[in-house]
Amino acid sequence: MNRINQLFASKSNNIFSIYFCAGHPTLEGTASTIRTLEEKGVNMIEVGIPFSDPMADGPVIQDAATKALRNGMSLKKLFSQLEGIREPQTDENGDTMSAVDIPLILMGYLNPILQFGFENFCKRCTEVGIDGVIIPDLPFKEYLEEFKPVADKYDIKIIMLITPETSDERIRFIDENTDGFIYMVSTASTTGSKEKFNDTQQEYFSRINQMNLKHPRMIGFGISNKQTLESARKNAAGTIIGSKFVNLYEETQDAATAMDLLYEALKK
Repeated sequence: MNRINQLFASKSNNIFSIYFCAGHPTLEGTASTIRTLEEKGVNMIEVGIPFSDPMADGPVIQDAATKALRNGMSLKKLFSQLEGIREPQTDENGDTMSAVDIPLILMGYLNPILQFGFENFCKRCTEVGIDGVIIPDLPFKEYLEEFKPVADKYDIKIIMLITPETSDERIRFIDENTDGFIYMVSTASTTGSKEKFNDTQQEYFSRINQMNLKHPRMIGFGISNKQTLESARKNAAGTIIGSKFVNLYEETQDAATAMDLLYEALKK
């Protein structure tokens, strides 16, 4: 069973996922960041593929992507950094680092993936232990006709997004034709920390709850404190935090410290 499906089969609530951008804040930190996040109790990780025109991302993640590209990050480089992530490794001090067991998802835009070649991309995902991908600008028609058959061949789950503006009809269609989970975007705006979810967002959460979808949902965009975390947890299987962690990682230059600070922020 795909690790994403295993996670949701074994844990139905309070699933905690973190997004970070590969190549940020340092070029070579991808594998160590993943290992640190797992050690800090994260249940699933989204690794961002930096792109020069990230239309769904707010200023924090845009800045991280720009810096990652300047650092020299590319899709080819990212796959090379992920080699061996599913196996025990020995660090520079001779200590053994355990294999990463939690689900790993790549999140990126269509352009660099197409340049890499989608079947080659899926093949490399399988080889290095990636379980799913999120491609925000992938049209659903093309997903069904061209991308899903290839992804299914390699057991790569393509996670689709819904927003407050997505119709019930389309949400049900997505629910019927995807696997893994549904990424529930909390707002129609770009990524970024929010102080609270307003009444409109709460009504949206409630509306989706009442649809009794077959797939679990993860809520992302805007979660940065106790109010937004608890609100999201009440209305989905779990939460995805990106901008708040990316910002703290940029400030501290240390993934473990950034996670400690994030946990503190989520209590306030």
